Amino acid sequence: MTDQPAPAATALLADDEPHLNRVLQDRLRELWPALRIVAVAANGAEAAEQIARLQPDIAFLDIQMPGLSGLEVAQGIEGPTRVVFVTAYDQHALEAFEQEAVDYVLKPVRAERLQRTVERLQRALALGPSGQAPDDQLQRLLRQLLSDTSAAGKPPLRHLRANQGQLTHQIPVEDILYCQADDKYTVVRTAASEFLIRTPISELLTQLDPQRFWQVHRATLVNVDHLQCTRRDGNGKLFLRLQGLDGELAVSRAYVHLFKAM
Repeated sequence: MTDQPAPAATALLADDEPHLNRVLQDRLRELWPALRIVAVAANGAEAAEQIARLQPDIAFLDIQMPGLSGLEVAQGIEGPTRVVFVTAYDQHALEAFEQEAVDYVLKPVRAERLQRTVERLQRALALGPSGQAPDDQLQRLLRQLLSDTSAAGKPPLRHLRANQGQLTHQIPVEDILYCQADDKYTVVRTAASEFLIRTPISELLTQLDPQRFWQVHRATLVNVDHLQCTRRDGNGKLFLRLQGLDGELAVSRAYVHLFKAM
């Protein structure tokens, strides 16, 4: 009986600039012909959804994307997908990536640097899938980098502005139950209504009071002032019930620790 060849590695590419996705795809085809590109995403929310659905071996993520940043997408990954950041990020962040063995490729993408990344990924994949979400040390790094991008010194927002037809609403933040990324928009939900705004989750994280608004999923911020109770299902997955909201919101494994004291 002959040995079966190992299945080809799979990858997702995510960048909100289509030509950069094409450049990276072309370079990868040259350097790693066997790699199978299973999805190309145009924003963070789409990348997160495709990663959860397809479970690719590798995700090449631009850091600055609308809806969700590459850091937020990486923080929410729950499967064995390995992440490579494609970035023009500052040196401080790159040093942090190096210390945590997170790979990155600087823009513009250069073949010689990408070649090193390809070799590193091939060695890692040869060891077999980890089957684990990003470890605690990597999660701390991602949270720190997200915090470093915050608008330091600015008071938290007291209202969000949202357009509905010809009306512009001023939504008091204390009325907000949750905010959730939805393609190119962010859904803002109150007990009485639902609004769409263009401010991405990554920006809201830096503008809303972190004592009140907690990230519980790669695409979801919850106002814990409205938290009614939590529930775990038979598989141990955590769900939140909010006052004034029918149904529940799922908590990603990356954020379950926030509710351990409750």
